[in-house]
Amino acid sequence: MSQINRPPFKYVITIEPLGLLYGSAGRFLSPENLVGRSGTSFPPSAATLSGLFAAHANASTPNEEQRNEHLKPLQVAGPFWAKRDNPQNFLVPTPFNYIVNMDRDRHCEEIPKIKTGRVKQKLFWHPDCQKWLNQCNDSPIGKFAKNSWIHIEDWNAIAFSDWRWACLQASRKLTPKGKQSIVTDWQVADWPQVCGEPWKFVPHLHPRLKEDERRVVDPQEDEENDRGSLFLENGVQLDPDCCLVYLSNTKIPNGCYRFGGEGHLVDLRCEEIGGVLQTLLSVPLGRSFATITPAVWGSNRRSLRAPECDENDNLGWPGNAIEALLTQRPTPYRYRLGNSNDPRPGAPKRLSRGRYAVPPGTVYVLKDELNCWEDWPDEWFPKEGISYKRFGCGLSLPMGTAIAESRKKN
Repeated sequence: MSQINRPPFKYVITIEPLGLLYGSAGRFLSPENLVGRSGTSFPPSAATLSGLFAAHANASTPNEEQRNEHLKPLQVAGPFWAKRDNPQNFLVPTPFNYIVNMDRDRHCEEIPKIKTGRVKQKLFWHPDCQKWLNQCNDSPIGKFAKNSWIHIEDWNAIAFSDWRWACLQASRKLTPKGKQSIVTDWQVADWPQVCGEPWKFVPHLHPRLKEDERRVVDPQEDEENDRGSLFLENGVQLDPDCCLVYLSNTKIPNGCYRFGGEGHLVDLRCEEIGGVLQTLLSVPLGRSFATITPAVWGSNRRSLRAPECDENDNLGWPGNAIEALLTQRPTPYRYRLGNSNDPRPGAPKRLSRGRYAVPPGTVYVLKDELNCWEDWPDEWFPKEGISYKRFGCGLSLPMGTAIAESRKKN
């Protein structure tokens, strides 16, 4: 695979919906498939933003060769979200080695509708016992919040500060069996706060459209079909004080665009990345790091949790095996490829292969140190027409304190 010279991320792109956004992907929401919000997918992936760039290039650059040269070095990453008036300090998924409890009565001061919480425990990898243990060398017990987010400006505090001293201030109690002590209230006053999601799903009914054109079905013309004339769209309402955020190395004009499923209108703004964020993205990852975007690895036939898998099924990066991995259930990942042979405007595009993505927040511990994500070669990423590096696959930031101190001393 030839290496494409991609510039580093230079721009923060904010997207504010002008109404609802589409919150489903893949499966059709038929009456038999409505339980549990089947097919829910939100926020839109970075591949959706890449398609927006391609659509803009098609409209502004008629010459196909010039258009391809313009899009060839494109690189985007996301999704994230931010307060509308401070997009540079956007929020990223909380790493999985930080165990969070959300407070029902506590809400964000800047955005009152969003719930907030605090980190209760932090997990460290202990090579001697091959376990993830909290700051008091215990295994975590209890129920904890999922899908939390943390500000990017707080990353240094969680990635490079140990906080193990807080164990001395933790209150302990005995379980009913009286055998095992549990950390129940570990909290540091100045620990960065985490936030919940700023969107909610708003399912709403639509009249059913004709299969071959975007027109409502006339009940009198469709008497033989007993499916009814309505279908359910899984819309998503974003808090009006928030916006979706993506990173890009290519500038795009500000304005209104159609974005995501069903072509909902959004207001897009593009501004340059601040120096602090650029520095963080260029810092070497070291031996331990966390992903902040979905990571798709493997071949066209097999999804993996890392770029490489040897004959003994050991995962890792080329020449660098994984020592420890902290992750959760993979998520389906698919996008539209474009380049449909159908000449009709607005015709549906081809779908990519269905794959599984390692969720953002996954923490890796490797045998040896690794350079920053921007320096990773294209050969490490899957390719289907284009390299998945264009979509910011597995964008990672350093997590310097994920390894227990005993190993560092060695």
